[in-house]
Amino acid sequence: MTFVYFLAIAISLDLLIGDPSWYPHPVRGVGWLIGRLETICRFLGLTGRVGGGCTVFFVVALTLAVILGVLSIASLVGPVVEAIAAIFIVYTAIACRDLIRHSLSVYRVIRENSLEQARKEVAKIVGRDTSALSEEDVARACVETVAENMVDGITAPLFFAVVFSFFSPVLSLSPIACGAVGAYFYKSINTMDSMIGYKNERYLEFGRYAAKIDDIVNFIPARLSGLCLIAASFMLRLNYRDSARIFFRDRLNHASPNAAHPEAAVAGALGVRLGGANVYFDKIVEKPFIGEKTRTLTPEDIKTANRLVVGGSAIFVMIIIGCGLAFGQWG
Repeated sequence: MTFVYFLAIAISLDLLIGDPSWYPHPVRGVGWLIGRLETICRFLGLTGRVGGGCTVFFVVALTLAVILGVLSIASLVGPVVEAIAAIFIVYTAIACRDLIRHSLSVYRVIRENSLEQARKEVAKIVGRDTSALSEEDVARACVETVAENMVDGITAPLFFAVVFSFFSPVLSLSPIACGAVGAYFYKSINTMDSMIGYKNERYLEFGRYAAKIDDIVNFIPARLSGLCLIAASFMLRLNYRDSARIFFRDRLNHASPNAAHPEAAVAGALGVRLGGANVYFDKIVEKPFIGEKTRTLTPEDIKTANRLVVGGSAIFVMIIIGCGLAFGQWG
C-alpha cells in the first residue's frame, strides 16, 4: 500500500500548489531537449521521418536515462530520499491544478466582459488562432481543451505511473520510483507531440512518429477517461444518459483517435456541441461536430467542465489503483 500513499501525496501536491513558475520544471527540460535534437537533426539534413524518428528515440532514451539516474542516486542515499525524489517527479508530471487555474482565468476575464483579454487568456492553452473568437467560441475552446487535457495532463501520466510500478523488481527501484519513470516515459512522448506533432509543412513528416506514438500511448487512458467522465456526470447530477450516448456516438469524430473520447463525454453531459471551424496557421480547419447544440455554450460551462474533469479523474485514479491492488504487489 506504500505506493498508493506516495501516489496520493504526489496528486495532493499538484492540487495544492500546481507548478510554480520559479523552479526549473522537468517538462521544460524535456522541451529544451526536443528543440536541441530537432536543430541537430535538421543541421545534419535529417528533415523527414528519419530525423523525426531519431528525435523520438533520443528524447525518450535520454529522458528515461536522466530520471533513472536521479532515482538510482537517490536510492543509494536511502529509501526516504528515493521516495521524496520519486514523489516530486510524479507530482511534476501531473497538471490538474494548472489546467483548472488557466481555464478559470479565462472564465473570470469573460465574466468581466473583457472579450479581447479572454481571447488572449485562452490563447495560452489552445493552439488555434483566437484573435477573432466570439464569447461562445472562447468558452468552446476552453471546454474542449479542459476535456482533452484531462488525458494529457492527468490520467495518462498516472496510468503509466501505475503500469511502470510493476517493473520494480526488474529496475531494482521502489514501485513509486518506477512510477516516476513511467510518468516521464509518457511526458516525453506527449511533449514531443505538442511540439513537433503538427500536420503542417514543417512537421508533417518530421513529426509523424511523435504523433503516432502519442496516439498509441493515449489509446487506453483516453477511453478510460471518457467512461470515467460519464460516471462523474452521474455523480454530479448532470445529463449522464446523453454523456454516454454522445460518447459512444461521437468518440471518433476527431482527426486524433483519442481526443474526442473525453470531449464527447463532456459535450453530452453539458448538452452542448463542440468542434466545428477553427483557424490554425492561417488556415481554416473544419473539425467534425461532437455533441448536439441544444443550447448556447456559456462561460459557466467552463466551471462545469472543470468539475467533470476533476470528478472523472478521481474515479480514474480509484480504478487504476484498484486494478493495481488486485493484480499487483505494492510494498
